[in-house]
Amino acid sequence: MGAAGVMNVPGGAPCAGRRRADLRRRLRAAGFDEVRFAAASTDGGAGLKDWLDAGMSADMAWMERTAEKRTRPELVLPGVRTVILLGVNYWAGQVADRKAQSRNGPRWARYALHEDYHDTIKPGLVAAGRVLEEFLGATSSDYRYYVDTGPVLERGWAARSGLGFLGKNGMLISRRHGNWLFLAAILTRVEIEPDPPLRKKPLPAGGGEPAGLLCGKCTRCIEACPTQAIPRAGVVDARRCVSYQTIENKGVIPRELRAGIGMRVYGCDVCLEVCPWNRFARAGRKLLLSARPEIARYGLRDLLGLTPERFAEIFRRTAVKRLKLTGLLRNACVAAGNVAAGRGSESEYVAPLLRLAGHESPVVRAHAVWALRRISGAGSPALLAEARSHETDATVLAEFAAPVA
Repeated sequence: MGAAGVMNVPGGAPCAGRRRADLRRRLRAAGFDEVRFAAASTDGGAGLKDWLDAGMSADMAWMERTAEKRTRPELVLPGVRTVILLGVNYWAGQVADRKAQSRNGPRWARYALHEDYHDTIKPGLVAAGRVLEEFLGATSSDYRYYVDTGPVLERGWAARSGLGFLGKNGMLISRRHGNWLFLAAILTRVEIEPDPPLRKKPLPAGGGEPAGLLCGKCTRCIEACPTQAIPRAGVVDARRCVSYQTIENKGVIPRELRAGIGMRVYGCDVCLEVCPWNRFARAGRKLLLSARPEIARYGLRDLLGLTPERFAEIFRRTAVKRLKLTGLLRNACVAAGNVAAGRGSESEYVAPLLRLAGHESPVVRAHAVWALRRISGAGSPALLAEARSHETDATVLAEFAAPVA
């Protein structure tokens, strides 16, 4: 151990040069497509504080509870010297991507068409920990790793390490992988020579990584967002974001945002898809991924008819299971209302939606009523008369009273 309890590599010097290159190679062998190193200095948290103060985190209270730790890594691991950034490319390639999702079917965020990356990447992190122990002499108490779950600003550290840059869509954009990287981070007391960032100018005191460093004048992501959730470069308002509304929000989706959700039943890739940097993306090695392309083969009627047993069977071990059945039914109702708007009572979605208008969950009932009114228009009062006669929940009754979308 070095001074103040900080461990250096044998000989007392930071891991650098050929030794660092060998470490990078060994970590890549654990399954990661990218390995970069950043010095664990205190990051400027002004941007995070402004975002939280503006209420853009919606009801994700854990962001506020962990805000200080996210900008001060020593509160997560005392004596931390280095943040190791690890990237896993989940881009399947253009041909595979076109085959994965039907243009007329429900839309899924691409990462959802895999087993849960939190679970499949963890073995790689365990292996990476063994590398630190065996190659650098670390102990298990000298590092902590996270896959998108701990109090770590992965994108900011990734930009600081040169893994990519923060795009105007708020995502990390890689010059090699485009927008399609899962990020993991290892905080460690091992001192490793940092990689340089892509920016040429030093950060101002207390400042964070700039957004849009290599975006030029392009604003495609901002313009393409279906719910106008990007008020300015690098800032995403979760309250308007389709990904937040279809995944993190467990209640009623605001009525004014539903049309913008379109056919998206889990997450949204629009601000990633339109980025010109994706032209450089190539399919990753997928050593830490397990693809589930069959998920995209289920049609909207299949989703509207899901039972608890069928939901558990189809989405076992995937990120979708976090949404639970009521959340997916809610999203499927919105998608049905959008795709069949104005088609009238003959639409193929009317019968399953009528069943869901009697669902035990008021959240599901509310969105089923919205969808049926959007589909049937002036004919909806007669269509929904029976459901309306039994309804007592205020949230659902509000859908009956609202103007027809």
